[in-house]
Amino acid sequence: MITVISPEYFKTIPWKNGLGSTTELAISPNSTLADFDWRLSIATVANNGMFSDFSGYERNLVLIEGNGLTLKHDSGQVDELSQLLDIANFDGGWKTDGLLTNGTIKDFNIMAKQGCYQSNVCTYVAKQVVTLDPKRSSLCFAYSLSGEIQIIQGDHKLFAPKGFLCRIDNQESASEKDINLIGEQMIVIELTKHEAKR
Repeated sequence: MITVISPEYFKTIPWKNGLGSTTELAISPNSTLADFDWRLSIATVANNGMFSDFSGYERNLVLIEGNGLTLKHDSGQVDELSQLLDIANFDGGWKTDGLLTNGTIKDFNIMAKQGCYQSNVCTYVAKQVVTLDPKRSSLCFAYSLSGEIQIIQGDHKLFAPKGFLCRIDNQESASEKDINLIGEQMIVIELTKHEAKR
């Protein structure tokens, strides 16, 4: 099932550390900020400072506006986000210090609970066709910074305008046709649910 979600359904909530607020685009059902399986959000960062502790989660952070951000983690890893749609992938339990390059930025956050979901995040600057195999992941999202996304599956076609979130639930039969996303400055997220251990 493919759903296009309007920004009017996004929620603005405080950061976990209380130092700012974030726009929550989507979150796993029956979840809270303290306990969720996956979550997508956009945050404005206006000052240098420590990131919230999200121990037990894998984080992907994408630069979507501004002049850049450096993330220094206590693991020793350093992520330099200098170009639009640069991605940082890191453990949410690390102590992470965010240093602005030159002024306020916005970032797109994807968080997935470790051992529950595996996330694969890709960004595409130039206009192109991205093909998704419904059998490969449990849930997909797409978001464009600059224009609409065309979503094509067989004879069906939908459009997600700039700033809208496209959600694709891959719970249908294994015979479902591939889905093509056509757009530019896109963030495409595939979430794969880990099989429960027996």
